[in-house]
Amino acid sequence: MPELPEVETTVRGLARYLDGARLARVETRRADLRRPFPQDLVQVLTGATVTGLSRRAKYGLIHTDRGQSMIFHLGMSGRWRIEPEELGKHDHLVLETASGHVLALCDPRRFGSVDLVAEAQLAEWPAFAALGPEPVGEGLTAAHLKAALAGRSAAIKLMLLDQRIVAGLGNIYVCEALFRAGIDPHKAAGKVSGPALARLVPEIRAVIAEAIEAGGSTLRDYAQPDGELGYFSKRFEVYDRHGQDCTRCGAMVQRLPQGGRSTWYCARCQK
Repeated sequence: MPELPEVETTVRGLARYLDGARLARVETRRADLRRPFPQDLVQVLTGATVTGLSRRAKYGLIHTDRGQSMIFHLGMSGRWRIEPEELGKHDHLVLETASGHVLALCDPRRFGSVDLVAEAQLAEWPAFAALGPEPVGEGLTAAHLKAALAGRSAAIKLMLLDQRIVAGLGNIYVCEALFRAGIDPHKAAGKVSGPALARLVPEIRAVIAEAIEAGGSTLRDYAQPDGELGYFSKRFEVYDRHGQDCTRCGAMVQRLPQGGRSTWYCARCQK
């Protein structure tokens, strides 16, 4: 599933073609993705000018002069394609600018979504209202984590995946950040010490920044809008490295299930 760095990379790629552009054509090529397209999507967006693009957690936002923002989620397999030679059966939404640029939202598994929300209501939109602070913003501090995790018996790994604690973190980058901070992913969140949380916050920031710089991580379907793959997967230290040597101590990287997902970690480095 595309995580925060992949969505941020996608938004930046789209901005080169959409920011300030007028949408001359908007076409939905099926009725739905994970849920139906908004009924007034085509009417509202056709002829609108894009006033900016942004990201919140794992959602991309395309803002317009109509006072409405189109919010997209890439689901499991979604990606935007820029200037496709021809539209494919999985290109479910097409935007064409007045200058002739064509952008297609491709989602083979259709676990993604597209919503239309009034700008004035973005903060109260249900998917955003309960989100925690962004991992790259000033709101994520050791003090915030200590307060949010106080008394929690669930594993720190699972708590960091809870979007109410931190917005946008996913399995890849939580595994990597916990390894860098030397924290056992199975430890009860409420028992992680203050010094450990103080180590964790900058490691979260660093791993997210490095992943964005590398264009995200391509595992299966993800690619940047220009077709380039994400190369942060070349830098994984524990994620998807079960049975391989730890890059720091040489012990074997282990994989265990947690909350329906796999966790990769080094039992020697992470206490």
